[in-house]
Amino acid sequence: MIGLHGRAICRPAHSLPEERRAFTIRSKSHFEFKPPTAPKEVKMAEDIKTKLENYRTAPFDARFPNQNQTRNCWSNYLDYHRCQKALTAKGEDTMPCEWYRRVYKSLCPMSWIQKWDDQREEGTFPGKI
Repeated sequence: MIGLHGRAICRPAHSLPEERRAFTIRSKSHFEFKPPTAPKEVKMAEDIKTKLENYRTAPFDARFPNQNQTRNCWSNYLDYHRCQKALTAKGEDTMPCEWYRRVYKSLCPMSWIQKWDDQREEGTFPGKI
């Protein structure tokens, strides 16, 4: 709502429902802040299998905010192979690594992936895995 002089007018805090307030009003001059509370039914984070089933394309990654996604492709390719190497060495399931594979497969051109795979097999891959 816009008031006089083009300034926005906010609703008074006492007009908000109690559950939406970030504080409790004790008197006109005394406010008591209350810690934020989570809803009763807090959903836990989805497991990796559910994320993989719902995967469509690479999600936004704040480390790569620009249109050019070359570094994002490269990083996910390296992360996938590092993850594979680390979990295989521990004898664990490599299912968590599939996320990186799906991301780099959706971002990287197939020719790059083939070239990097060939270089890894030949031992001339420039990345540190």
